[in-house]
Amino acid sequence: MSFKLEGPVLEGTLVRLEPLEHRHAAGLAEAAEENRDTYAFTWVPRSHEVDAYIDTQLARAASGWLAPYVQVHRATGRVVGATGYLDPRSWLSEDGLDAVEIGFTWLAASAQGTGVNAEAKLLLLRHAFEEWDVSRVDLKTDARNARSRAAIAAAGARFEGVLRNWSRSWAPGEEGRLRDSAIFSITAEEWPASRTRLEHRIARYTR
Repeated sequence: MSFKLEGPVLEGTLVRLEPLEHRHAAGLAEAAEENRDTYAFTWVPRSHEVDAYIDTQLARAASGWLAPYVQVHRATGRVVGATGYLDPRSWLSEDGLDAVEIGFTWLAASAQGTGVNAEAKLLLLRHAFEEWDVSRVDLKTDARNARSRAAIAAAGARFEGVLRNWSRSWAPGEEGRLRDSAIFSITAEEWPASRTRLEHRIARYTR
């Protein structure tokens, strides 16, 4: 596979997605230390872990497996979370990309419910489908994470099932254990309807 997974800056009205760099460490640390009540099933570093978190994500990027982003709130210029593309798959073309996943997503409490998540998903999905011409985008979460599952479904993704013992658990007290993952997807055929759905949701916050 010769396709190189590199995400460009993606600019929206509410949020700008910037490729993760060490210069984002202070902003990520501040965002991560807001109210953490919604992070029960999600990997969100504590402030003292941010440098190691960035090192880990950049190492994954260097391997070609991940294109990590920070989410920057455009109105304030503050870093409010992270997201990324991961697990690129090419089956039909040596130079192209057939499928990719969106994941490693978290938002500071102050950015939740503001339209930032919906617009970030729109930017990532639009680039994947319309620039990379993928046939499929995956989105996965801990099967117990009802909040995350609802947000993924609201983006127009279709629930495909639960993959048992699929990946590492990030739940407190479950170190060294595996989690069941709920898997969703959007296909190229479904993308136009999903795009319209997301645009209507974002319009509520940008009028």
